[in-house]
Amino acid sequence: MKHRIVVLGAGYAGAVTAGRLARRLHRDDVEITLVNGDPDFVERIRLHQLASGQDLPRRPLRKVYEGTGVQVRPARVTGVDADRKTVDLTGEDGAETLGYDSLVYALGSTNAEHGVQGVAEHAHHLAGKQGALRLRSRLGELEPGGTVVVVGGGLTGIEAATEIAEARPDLKVAIAAREGVGGWLSDKAQRHLSVVFDRLAITVHEGADITRVEADRVVTGAAGDVPAHVTVWTAGFAVHPIAAATTLEVSDTGRIVVDATMRSVSHPDVYAVGDAAFAEGPEGRPLRMACATATPMAWQAADALAARLTGRKVPEKPIGYAAQCISLGRRDGMLQRVTHEDGMTSTVITGRAGARIKEFICASAAWAVAHPTMLMPTRRHRLVPASRAAQTRFAAVR
Repeated sequence: MKHRIVVLGAGYAGAVTAGRLARRLHRDDVEITLVNGDPDFVERIRLHQLASGQDLPRRPLRKVYEGTGVQVRPARVTGVDADRKTVDLTGEDGAETLGYDSLVYALGSTNAEHGVQGVAEHAHHLAGKQGALRLRSRLGELEPGGTVVVVGGGLTGIEAATEIAEARPDLKVAIAAREGVGGWLSDKAQRHLSVVFDRLAITVHEGADITRVEADRVVTGAAGDVPAHVTVWTAGFAVHPIAAATTLEVSDTGRIVVDATMRSVSHPDVYAVGDAAFAEGPEGRPLRMACATATPMAWQAADALAARLTGRKVPEKPIGYAAQCISLGRRDGMLQRVTHEDGMTSTVITGRAGARIKEFICASAAWAVAHPTMLMPTRRHRLVPASRAAQTRFAAVR
């Protein structure tokens, strides 16, 4: 009987994990199922481009995994029972329950409203493809002189504001943040960011405590009202509530607590990767939600799970950082070098060179989904007898 591995979510982390497992384990011994709500792989780090009117290439998951042995199941996850080892799904054929022997939880994150009134009713977001397409449609309806306010001074907010302003110079684009916009960046990076905002005529509202979003404005506590025909909400991300509703140990934000191999600390047959995982990074600080974290997590989880099933040494490689990349439209960008612990350094590459590097990194992230072993030789190992025996005992109990 084959060992059943179910991977929930085909973002960067889940998609890479599924493909890497298929290249580490012998297909006669395992059955790998990848569950995802969208039949395509979505390049989340390009959704600001999609929203601004650019067309992104389709990447059907079934084509990505053709010939690998990974079974793609288009469906929405509605629940997980970590004790019974089952997953509840809703797909084309209605509701069903899928059993597993090993689970990889990679459902990622969604938009965080932070309890601000009116966000759900009036704001757009970039947390998923459908949200980006709705924003794209709304921006297309705006007449020249229309106002767009991007709420949030982080990477997503900066990229969204600059992309929209460059694509639609006839609109009045503003960015509003409770603290500083890009305030964590080095001095050189912040200076370049100011130059770009001036060039693209983006109005910056810092220290803006957003208390309410209305159909035609953003209401702040001290800075007054900011007119907005369109509000784009990028003030952080939150994980889906599914994990918190299980018996899995989760953090106070609902992320699954894992060890250095991305294995759940409460359920050894569950692994979590990407935004859904709460893992310690350098100096004991939690790894941040980012594509830069997702792929190394996927490598770690896939290699650890494969090693345990095949009786090999479990690798534990520390996950750290090297850079933060920011696109500032199609012709400008920044590469901010960081320490292994994610601290800022004085090294920054800006302008067209920064844009080219950012584009290379985005393209490489998508390429890695179809090449999860980074062109290293594929070695599919057989499950050890202990794993087969455990599988047989589990089948008998059921």
